[in-house]
Amino acid sequence: MEKLVITGETPLKGEVTISGAKNAAVAILPATLLINGICSIDNLPNISDVKIYCEILETLGAKIVWESKHSITVDTRNITNSVASLELTSKFRASYYLLGSLLGRKGSATVGMPGGCKLGARPIDQHIKGFEALGANVEIDGGKIVAKAKKLKGTSIYMDICSVGATINVMLASVLADGVTIIDNAAKEPHIVDVANFLNTMGADIRGAGTDTIKVTGVKELHGGSTYSVVPDQIEAGTFMVAAVASKGDILLKNCITKHLESITAKICEVGGTVEDFGDSMRVYCHKRPTKANIKTLPYPGFPTDMQSQIGVLLSIAEGNSTINESIWDSRFQYTEELNKMGAKINSQGKTAFFEGVKELKGAPVFVSDLRAGAALIIAGIVAKGTTEIYNLEYIDRGYENIEEKFNNLGAKIKRVKE
Repeated sequence: MEKLVITGETPLKGEVTISGAKNAAVAILPATLLINGICSIDNLPNISDVKIYCEILETLGAKIVWESKHSITVDTRNITNSVASLELTSKFRASYYLLGSLLGRKGSATVGMPGGCKLGARPIDQHIKGFEALGANVEIDGGKIVAKAKKLKGTSIYMDICSVGATINVMLASVLADGVTIIDNAAKEPHIVDVANFLNTMGADIRGAGTDTIKVTGVKELHGGSTYSVVPDQIEAGTFMVAAVASKGDILLKNCITKHLESITAKICEVGGTVEDFGDSMRVYCHKRPTKANIKTLPYPGFPTDMQSQIGVLLSIAEGNSTINESIWDSRFQYTEELNKMGAKINSQGKTAFFEGVKELKGAPVFVSDLRAGAALIIAGIVAKGTTEIYNLEYIDRGYENIEEKFNNLGAKIKRVKE
């Protein structure tokens, strides 16, 4: 077992380069299955979810060459298998994108029920609704999702809820379908736009990504032959923004798209931080105790649910009483129990958490419950008095590349040790 040992009370100062977006990468990789050719992908985050996805693609017949730590070449001309490894697909949520890609390319797909962070009920009914509207037959049996179609045909699909995963999955399935597919009430997150841009680079015809309505005109084939660079990670950037304010630090974030960070920037400023926007980089600093704020998570361009636990750490040490309302997931406040071990005063009830700000946190052994909670507990350890030990690091490694190295370069005192 590995753990992180953090010596706290450290103001973070310096520069950090933001990695490629995890949420975009784990959708672009299965999208390569739609290509009858070879493509290259740059700016991939070097994280466990990406490595597992590459392993899955190889079991399906793809050939992958790592050109560098963050760049691969993918040859998907000879996809021979449409049954994904149940063991591998159960390790993370985004494995369900194999359904849309394999349906589009092979007309059939068998994928294990997706795993990943436990954030309450995470149904895939909107995905299935979209596939069936396109003409597929979908069954769930023995922990497997089996989808088949003689030929997918374009249609109009209304998403009952604004689902990122379902929007991407239906987009993937419809790229090679006959005719035109209209996705209404589509999600608008930056990584949806990134997946559409990737597919268009390879020969798809997708318009409207980033708006409520996406129009996909089916094409006969995706040709490959191009190189695509993954968009910078909005959530990793937000994590370091919060860390700068919580630690009373001063950080320059490089390789970020500040437009994607506007809702986070607004809250950073509200609690007393300062943000200087340079377009593809930003400086975030704060030299005083943050103040209270009320936050509600919403689909993009609202405040991201994936930033909820990180901002929760900041509110736990802010002056005054704050609330967070979680409108996306049913169970995303497990981290508050760990913060309370460190001296926070947080009361979570259903989808709302109430924060009574304390002057300081104190180091304690804590356990990670999901990916973003892991990042939050690292921030807590950095600002806390004394030593914090963090367990269940596999969640953190799924989505953050070299996170302790990046924080240590900013002055943090973090060691990864084996027990």
